[in-house]
Amino acid sequence: MEYTMEDLQRQLHHLRMSETSKELPSFLRKAETQSWTYQEFLRELLSYEEKRREEKMIEKHLKWAKFPYQKSIDEFNLRELPSLSERQLKQLKEMSWLDESFNLIFLGPPGVGKTHMAIGLGLEAIYKGQRVSFVSMGELLPLLKTEEFLRKSQLKLKRIREADLVIIDDLMYMAMDQNEANLFFHLINHLYERSSIILTSNKGPEDWGALLGDQGIATAILDRLLHRSEVLHFEGASHRIKYRQTLFQTESVQN
Repeated sequence: MEYTMEDLQRQLHHLRMSETSKELPSFLRKAETQSWTYQEFLRELLSYEEKRREEKMIEKHLKWAKFPYQKSIDEFNLRELPSLSERQLKQLKEMSWLDESFNLIFLGPPGVGKTHMAIGLGLEAIYKGQRVSFVSMGELLPLLKTEEFLRKSQLKLKRIREADLVIIDDLMYMAMDQNEANLFFHLINHLYERSSIILTSNKGPEDWGALLGDQGIATAILDRLLHRSEVLHFEGASHRIKYRQTLFQTESVQN
């Protein structure tokens, strides 16, 4: 029975090797012109399929993460964070802390790079095959309160609960009522020892009780977050102000 190119492509597509199916004619031409052995041909074919699957998985995970922007760790100026050494940053980038469900808490005033660092680590995690979900506290509370009746909230929270790394930005930027505090506790309790969490906040843990409105809930949340955690303090002036762009050109002063 004679196989046509279309037959071979159809079989590859049936085996869920759709990317290779599209490129099969190109691979066959290369095999002929470069006199590949059968083993070389298979290696090239399978390596291409593996690479494209990894790229598509990264694209999908980046879409699911919902980062507000993408900035890598390499773009972070470590001199702006003297409390973190190059060796410690390298440890964070290696992502071994994810395997231990370790949490990171970034504390400091607005604009000092907390969110940039969190997103950079989130990108590193995705490139290593991990599922990441980014959510601001301002977005999270409405999601929790509408989960029972909004499909969109259910889908977003499902991805948060299934993520290997959850980034919660601007934690405790505003006070919560008791219902919100209870919902937030149940989420943290679900993630506890299942996922790693990165929190950014301009309020220290000693202030969370007042913002949650219930010291008991605050203690329970802190107990889970701090069980295995590293707290990094970001200090200094806001980068957004320090490196701001201006509309007007600076005029020279005339004497």
